[in-house]
Amino acid sequence: MLRELADVIAEALSIIFERSWRTGEVPEDWRKANVTPIFKKGKKEDPGNYRPVSLTSIPGKMMEQLILEAIMKQVEEKKFIRSSQHGFTKGKSYLTNLIAFYDVMTGWVDEERVVDVVYLDFSKAFDTVSHDILLGKLRKCGLDEWSVKWIENWLNCRTQRVVVSSAESSWRLVSSGVPPGVNTSTTDEAGV
Repeated sequence: MLRELADVIAEALSIIFERSWRTGEVPEDWRKANVTPIFKKGKKEDPGNYRPVSLTSIPGKMMEQLILEAIMKQVEEKKFIRSSQHGFTKGKSYLTNLIAFYDVMTGWVDEERVVDVVYLDFSKAFDTVSHDILLGKLRKCGLDEWSVKWIENWLNCRTQRVVVSSAESSWRLVSSGVPPGVNTSTTDEAGV
């Protein structure tokens, strides 16, 4: 529906986005998420076979994307991220990381160097990111105060509930984790 009405609502959304960013106020519906379990594979009785998907407001997701683009532009301009960084980097992924790693390791083996490898999986590490630490790092990187304030207000007021069929849990405050917009993968879902 938003695509069909883009010509009609683009200017109004632009005004809302600008005002939200300048004041740091985040509309309530942008801060709410319905978390729905999506079946992956295996036995349907096993809760481990479901992936939580966070369903949020489309205009809120659009604003998150605008903030993310501003952050990424500044991070790239100030070269805060090394070229060896693959996670959360546009055009790179776990696969490009593995290829780069494999290239270095095989080079060392070809040079007859001793190679020991310890692999750590931090895939769930971002589920426990402290909001205060994240905001502190954004400020340290020199992100403009309007964007930091907007992110801070968004983080401190986010709520979510679980929705299964027609049953709903009560709303709960989200106290940790990376904002969904920060996920730069190609999927259109937000992390929880």
